[in-house]
Amino acid sequence: MGEHVGAGDLDIWTEQVGQGPDVLLIGGLGDTVESWQFQLDGLSDRYRLIAFDNRGAGRTAMPDGPVSVEMMADDAAALLRAVDVSSAHVAGFSGGSIIAQELALRHPELVRSLVLQSTWPVMDPYLRSWARFIRWLVAVAPSERAFLEGFYLDIYTARAHNDGSVDQTIQEVLAFPHKQAVEDVQRFLDAFIDHDTTDRLPRIAAPTLVLAGGRDTTARPPLCRAVAERIPDALFEVMEEEAHQPFQEVPDEWNARVDAFWRDTGTRG
Repeated sequence: MGEHVGAGDLDIWTEQVGQGPDVLLIGGLGDTVESWQFQLDGLSDRYRLIAFDNRGAGRTAMPDGPVSVEMMADDAAALLRAVDVSSAHVAGFSGGSIIAQELALRHPELVRSLVLQSTWPVMDPYLRSWARFIRWLVAVAPSERAFLEGFYLDIYTARAHNDGSVDQTIQEVLAFPHKQAVEDVQRFLDAFIDHDTTDRLPRIAAPTLVLAGGRDTTARPPLCRAVAERIPDALFEVMEEEAHQPFQEVPDEWNARVDAFWRDTGTRG
């Protein structure tokens, strides 16, 4: 069971499972602890996994005032310190991968390694237009289901839509009692649309694995590659048949690859 953890000026909803080296999991737009369920279930025999709801998502409140990626990276740092973790393997997807980049830049002592899934250094015009589309879609969609059905077209593969996995996810989201307010979705998106780590990525010293989905139409492989090329000695791999969130669609494959990276990092460390 999760609990609220006091970290900085927030009470952050946090779930901790397992035993072993510490891992921090950072979600993307509106995603909560539950988005990492396949990792919480599949890796807890080897790692102590810490997942949390970002500010304004799920059970973590959105304070008044501006929202920035830097602020959310500081939230993650405050959470690690609050649960007495001096250094963790950090994995983030989509917006969570950008938070993870900032965490490694602002608090390098806390980051043992980085896994960046579906990431970018700065949104290109295509991705920026898509983010702005989602920003207004969430406000004008005729229902929550209609929004999710449209949004998920760019998040999951056709395979997941056709085999019923996406419909099951939609049912779970619709039943989730801790809804994210429309304005909080928009504030989260606003924080990322013009955020840029391009010139600072070479300062990241943590061992890094960048993963891209070959069928991802948002954080496309060239954007992910641009991150890997700027982080010294980063590994870059494309999961050719996957989209934006392979850690959910093919969790066994994703978990095995990330576990191998963490084990190698631990050996070298």
